[in-house]
This record gives sequence, structure tokens and C-alpha cells, in this order.
Amino acid sequence: MPTLSIIVPMYNEEEALDGFFKRVQRVLQTVTPSYEIICVNDGSRDLTLARLRQAAERDDRIKVVNLSRNFGKEIALSAGLDHATGDAVIPIDADLQDPPEVIPLMVAKWRAGAKLVLAKRRDRSSDGWLKRITANGAYWLFSKLTHPRIPQNVGDFRLMDRDVVNAIKRLPERSRFMKGLFAWIGYEAETVEYDREARFAGETKWNYWKLWNFALDGITSFSSLPLRVWSYLGFGVSLFAMAYLGFTIVKTMIFGLDVPGYASLMSVILFFNGVLLVGIGVIGEYLARIFTEVKARPLYIVSETIGVETDASASASPELHRRDAI
Repeated sequence: MPTLSIIVPMYNEEEALDGFFKRVQRVLQTVTPSYEIICVNDGSRDLTLARLRQAAERDDRIKVVNLSRNFGKEIALSAGLDHATGDAVIPIDADLQDPPEVIPLMVAKWRAGAKLVLAKRRDRSSDGWLKRITANGAYWLFSKLTHPRIPQNVGDFRLMDRDVVNAIKRLPERSRFMKGLFAWIGYEAETVEYDREARFAGETKWNYWKLWNFALDGITSFSSLPLRVWSYLGFGVSLFAMAYLGFTIVKTMIFGLDVPGYASLMSVILFFNGVLLVGIGVIGEYLARIFTEVKARPLYIVSETIGVETDASASASPELHRRDAI
């Protein structure tokens, strides 16, 4: 059994592969000779899979899990966790924005007894100003709305002991927000800080629409406050309506009946219709996720594995998740 498993979700990363393997393996050789690099090809449309096959032929410590289509990074990361066999597991991106040179520091804390070692971004100047602002805003929102609290400026790059990985694999939900799942399982965590680097090669696969949906997944998966707030808002509006009704009655009794203006009436109608539609939209977000969960489809489908000895079909089956959840 490998001591260390590196999980790398990949989507159209052919330009980064050679540099990634060279740099990561140079670091890993200083840590332990017993390691595996599990590359999860998430439906890439370029030559990523072909390059991964070549890399696996050169080094049997490089293993490939090829998904049948693009399922998204969160699912690809889950597939990597299912297939990892190491005593400790570290997810990392192929773009090398999270420097592999941090791995020896994390492994040292793990060998000292830490079950979970977080890699915290100390400097994000390599990211654009808009991304930094939106990321800080998202972390602030998560800290206010979600429970448990998600550590700020901590991504998927972290070291997890085998006990932590086994706990995560027991979580059955299909709308997966991995940062929230990592926080939910608990465990005392050590932290190492690093400076985030510029992307090594290729182009980012994220855009602001995907980041917006990613934030929605995080909030709706770990907070019911957006649902509860509409009860308080409805109660407040009802109190305002009753007070206004009383004011209108008293005014009519004292000054007589007057004809209200059309503009003010339409403004009130449109405002409250907008409030109702927003509330229905929030309920719809939660209902869509309930719909996804009750269908109980597998998280992913594996079309091919290279060098992986675990049963890919079993790891992706919903029956396994049900048995683990019992």
C-alpha cells in the first residue's frame, strides 16, 4: 500500500502534464519512495488522456481513472478519493498554482500526529483583482451562513489521513461541495501557509457563472438560512400590512375616503410580486437538490482505469454509499 496518494482532477490539461509530473515527482522523491499519483481524467476533449496513458507506461506509480464524461471537479475529486489507497491523501491541481513544495511540510505535520493538514493561501496576488474580491466575498458569506465554518483561503489542497478519507467516503450526497464536506467531518487540523503561484500552463476552466453556481451549491448544501429567512420576511411584511391597514382605517374615518394614485399602487404590487418570485426561486434551488438526491444515481461512471487495482464500478455505485451511510 502506498504511503502517500496524490489526487489530480484533470480537464483539458495536456499542456501542463509534463511539467506537472516532473515537478511533483521531484518533490515526492524527497518525501517517500512509496507514493502514487492518481490522475482523474474528467472527460477531457484534448490529448490529456493520451498523455496520461504515456505517463502511466513510463512510471507505474502514475495511475489513471478515466470518467465516461465530464462530471465536474467536485465529482472527479470524489472519484480520486474512492480510488486512493495511501495512508495519507493530498488533492492538488495540475495547473501548479498550489506549489508541490508545500507537500513535505504537510507530510512532516502528519508524521507528527496530525490527522488533517490544511494549506492556507497567504498571498493570492497571482489571481486577478476581481477574482480575489469575489473569493473573499464568498468565504465571508460562507462563514456567516454555513455550519460548520469553512476555513478562509483554504482550497482542496490539503493532506488527509486515511481515517479522514474513509469518513468523507461515507458521505452519500450527490450535490457535492467538497470544501464543506471537508469541514463537516471535523478533526483537529494543522495549517501551513503558502503563496499561490500563477498558472503553469493552459487556461483556467472556471468562469464567473460556474463560480456563482459553485457558491450556490455551498450555501444550499450547508445552510437552511435562505429558507428560514422568508418566514421572518413574511412575518415582517404581515406586520407592516396590518399597521398600514390600521393607519388607512383611521385616516379614512378622520379625513374621509381619497383615491390612491395608480403609480404608488403599481409600485407596491410589483415590489411584493418580486419578493414572492425571489422566495419561490430560493425554494426551487433546494427543491432541485432534493430532486437530484432522491434519484440516487451514481456519482460518476468510470470507463477505463490504468494501474488501479480497486473496483471502480463498486466505488461509483449508489448501493455502496447507502451501505456506508447506515
